[in-house]
Amino acid sequence: MFNRRKFIKATALSTALIAIDKTSIAREASFITNTTVNKPIVISTWDFGVAANADAWKVLIKNGNALDAVEQGVRVPEADEKNQSIGYGGLPDRDGKVTLDACIMDENGNIGAVLALEHIMHPISVARKVMELTPHVMLAGDGALQFALEQGFKKENLLTPASEKAWKEWLKTAKYEPVMNIENQLYDKVAPQKLPGNQYNHDTIGMIAMDAKGNLSGACTTSGMAYKLHGRVGDSPIIGAGLFIDNEVGGATSTGVGEEVVRTVGSFLVVELMRQGFSPENACKEAVMRIIKKKPETAKNIQVGFLAMNKKGEYGAYAIQQGFSYAVCDSKQQDLVIKGKSYY
Repeated sequence: MFNRRKFIKATALSTALIAIDKTSIAREASFITNTTVNKPIVISTWDFGVAANADAWKVLIKNGNALDAVEQGVRVPEADEKNQSIGYGGLPDRDGKVTLDACIMDENGNIGAVLALEHIMHPISVARKVMELTPHVMLAGDGALQFALEQGFKKENLLTPASEKAWKEWLKTAKYEPVMNIENQLYDKVAPQKLPGNQYNHDTIGMIAMDAKGNLSGACTTSGMAYKLHGRVGDSPIIGAGLFIDNEVGGATSTGVGEEVVRTVGSFLVVELMRQGFSPENACKEAVMRIIKKKPETAKNIQVGFLAMNKKGEYGAYAIQQGFSYAVCDSKQQDLVIKGKSYY
């Protein structure tokens, strides 16, 4: 027998479900096809990101893909001997060996990384080969070097005279005292001659790009902490810590003392916060606050910064200490440097 009351309830429920479904579909569609999306665009950590962004932009402006852009972009500081925190000319570990870490991630979630790699100027390109040519996501140490040589990469001495001189000066005291935001000083042509050997620290370039199709990719590469224990690996080559990309949401990268980023899986956390509706800057701030909350006394004396971009091409950063900067390149400006906000 026909029951009018049940029919009305069923109809109302069906209508509500259809409305919800249409709403979610509309949101997804507007999220993906939003004509106000700022693309293409590339962002990267620190002032030396300007030169890196410029090379990445050469790919993006020709409708190239984001993966090619980030690889080409970070190869610039990897080959710059003046930059003693990344690649060739990077400050060595306490044994005088330059060991490099890098990772790369594309819009499909494909990843590759190399850890504690010696003698190869461009670890980011080796990381991409790991991603594309092997069933693995990480290769380390001698195995990473063996693989790189098999792929035709040239074996080189990465310890430049300037970095060797700084290391020998450090050996006089062998005292490790990280200095916050040393990255900008290291890149200065004059500063390295002014700083005593035990003050050289470390850092990273992390880069995120969105191409004309709206796809995201990221790269992160570093020589790690200066005068670290041989074999030490920080956050930079670890997907989810130093870098994370979700093509539906956005991407994030980190810089600073990697041990604290690893503890919080920092870049993944930033992306997940953006998924929940946080702006890039507020997501970075929340990730920083997690670190401060876990280790408030430690946080007073270290630097950690996060840089993020969402699917709309909006970007932002936040750091524990003042001094963190990042570079932005889009159709409006190719050499924009922004000082990130900080807790202290």
